[in-house]
Amino acid sequence: MRRSVFPRALSGWLLLLLLLAAEVQAQTATDTLRMPGLHAPVEILRDPWGIAHIYAENEADLFFAQGYSAARDRLFQFEIWRRQATGTVAEILGPRAIERDAGTRLFLFRGDMEAEMNYYHPRGAAIIRAYVRGVNAYIAEAMRSPDTLPLEFHLLGITPHPWTPAVVISRHQGLLGNINDELDYGRAVALLGPDAVRELVHFHPGEPRLALDPALDADALFDDILGRYNAFRRPIRFEPDDIAAAHRNDPAAFEHLARAAEAAAHRLHRHEREAIGSNNWVVSGRLTQSGYPVMANDPHRVHAAPSLRYWVHLVAPGWNVIGGGEPEIPGVSIGHNEHGAWGLTVFPTDGEDLYVYDTHPDDPRRYRYGDGWEAMRVLQDTIRVKGQAPVVVDLAYTRHGPVVYEDAARRKAYAVRAAWMEIGGAPYLASLRMNQATTWEEFREACSFSHIPGENMVWAGRDGTIGWQAVGIAPIRPNWDGLVPVPGDGRYEWAGYLPIKEKPHVVNPDQGFWATANENLVPPGYPHRNAVGWNWSDPYRAHRLAEVLGSGRRLSMMDMMRLQTDYLSLPARNLVPLLHALRADDPAVEHARRRLLEWDFVLDAESVAAGIYVAWERRLMEHTHRLFVPEAARDALGRIAMSTMIGWLTAPPPAFGPDPVAGRDAFLLQALAEAIADLTAKLGPDPGGWQYGQERYKHALIRHPLSAAVAEPVRQRLDAGPVPRGGNSYTVGNTGWGDNQTSGASFRLIVDTADWDAAVGMNAPGQSGNPDDPHYRDLFPLWAQDGFFPVYFSRGRVEAAARHRAVLMPANPEK
Repeated sequence: MRRSVFPRALSGWLLLLLLLAAEVQAQTATDTLRMPGLHAPVEILRDPWGIAHIYAENEADLFFAQGYSAARDRLFQFEIWRRQATGTVAEILGPRAIERDAGTRLFLFRGDMEAEMNYYHPRGAAIIRAYVRGVNAYIAEAMRSPDTLPLEFHLLGITPHPWTPAVVISRHQGLLGNINDELDYGRAVALLGPDAVRELVHFHPGEPRLALDPALDADALFDDILGRYNAFRRPIRFEPDDIAAAHRNDPAAFEHLARAAEAAAHRLHRHEREAIGSNNWVVSGRLTQSGYPVMANDPHRVHAAPSLRYWVHLVAPGWNVIGGGEPEIPGVSIGHNEHGAWGLTVFPTDGEDLYVYDTHPDDPRRYRYGDGWEAMRVLQDTIRVKGQAPVVVDLAYTRHGPVVYEDAARRKAYAVRAAWMEIGGAPYLASLRMNQATTWEEFREACSFSHIPGENMVWAGRDGTIGWQAVGIAPIRPNWDGLVPVPGDGRYEWAGYLPIKEKPHVVNPDQGFWATANENLVPPGYPHRNAVGWNWSDPYRAHRLAEVLGSGRRLSMMDMMRLQTDYLSLPARNLVPLLHALRADDPAVEHARRRLLEWDFVLDAESVAAGIYVAWERRLMEHTHRLFVPEAARDALGRIAMSTMIGWLTAPPPAFGPDPVAGRDAFLLQALAEAIADLTAKLGPDPGGWQYGQERYKHALIRHPLSAAVAEPVRQRLDAGPVPRGGNSYTVGNTGWGDNQTSGASFRLIVDTADWDAAVGMNAPGQSGNPDDPHYRDLFPLWAQDGFFPVYFSRGRVEAAARHRAVLMPANPEK
């Protein structure tokens, strides 16, 4: 009997209803707090899932309370964000963080702060300052009893420090651009030539210009040019020496975990580009059971403890919005108000370029531009370092941007030009304008202020309108396509930026829905082709969404929940039939082949066939990469796109041998034999034990940043999991390429505009960042079962479900 495609969403929902029935009967506890900085009372109702519903009498108090509430829930996360944003990590981690701090300071926004803050909203400066006051109010409150600080502060022996608006507008954690890919492509072109790279990389549509300018020294591209850039962009890694002695890990265990973390990070950058993505869709009322539009969104980002996203409900005159975003910024990035719902996925937009300069023989701080030489602007900064004297660093800038590398021997310098360093480049803050949109037209106007990241913004309005607008600041490149480094001598200049409203968009599409999953959505004949990206995800998640949403039947909220957690693999549906006419001599391989041919292509956690398929798929990817990509360029190019591999296997090229079809068939069986050997070594010889979802195979273990540096009992307080999972990076329920699900949809939202109280959501492992808080990982079991919780919007529903009430009173009430 065919297994249901959606086994876990329903069971999770039933569990949720039982939990809800118990929770709403609980007594609501109330706290009253006097709060300096407030103008009027603010009420915060906390529901059973940890969402803070904030009710204020004015805008300033509303965002003060959002900052206060978020800092209360995520204080350690806030402190680490602040240190990353300000380049002060070396103060707690010592010399190994000097390069990180130097990179951060090199890329700091140094423009007009008033113009910067007011870009995101007409009252942006006031909103951001109110938010910062709220953050600092909680920090001051926490520091009155430092013994009660969350566990991480005691482990590291640090305390939280006050915030400034500059911390809020930091760009350090944004999805910023493609500069590492640009350098990798340049290296690959130097090794293989542009035509070969175009054949191997999933550029589309069209054929981008990849040739390196003859003035470039191709050999010089293989230095660690982006080391300083990458230093400030990578996550912080803690080591045992950072931790109080009583809580340190043993060195051997740390080294094992550290190596695993390094390997995971390497795979994520080089081989798991498909794992970082998102899904969203909007459906017209003519295709829904309610008769009103529905919006669904599940952003796929790196999983973390605490979670990346944070739910909040903001209510004040002019504001009534609920949803999630990164906790350290005001407003709601993904959510709904009383008029419509919106969501986002990544729309790859190339806002970075690597410029290469010839430097003067007598002065390395002068570079060739045009017919003359220009002097770099140099700033000096001092980095305080734990355990040693402060370090003075030079921060150099060309007319294009920060200098990330200087090669004195070759007389070269390299700078990154970044569109996100312009005013308006802080990720997600333009959501403040979206939060107050009442129509599609107002929402689209708000989108025109959204610079970072490049995104697919979708809207579902209660008035029946659905729409899509691509956003993100997009440089116009008149004479190149931005995919390889270029000389900085003036021949490769941006010609301004494409107006965001001129990026692709749709309103009320004829098919009655619009879905995005990071695939190519650039319409044929689009006139600004090289102002948007060339690198897109494989289209399989998008095709599966279109298959279900375009089925012709009316869709329910349960259908939407099932689709968000769908594990049907379209690549499997393409690859497995290639085995149909084959036969394997080895009985174990032949048994596996037959089992795959009887399978329903669903990567269910309990499925043995799914376990066999994924092991086979991985071997196919590995061997295809080895067969088609020359060894010297393998690291630069990373994993071959699934669609490219399927194309080669479906219509085998001469690389498979004199008889390409016979060579392809032998290739398929050899990969399957190796997959069976892999499963036997990992899970034992009995195929009955090869279920896909298990701790030794596909699972989710969400690690805290301090996990690798502490002893096992502490680690168990910090981490969440492991739990069995299904899916992979090509299923709508995106769980990544590797055994451990390190990325995917920890945050989910589905909204039926017919009834705002019918919305459902998720946030794993929980709302809180404090390991000792009940909401730290309370949502993790429900998430592991692909379940959802209700997201209440009306005051009556919120009141009925509330578990805790906090009343913030002005310390000095206005008379």
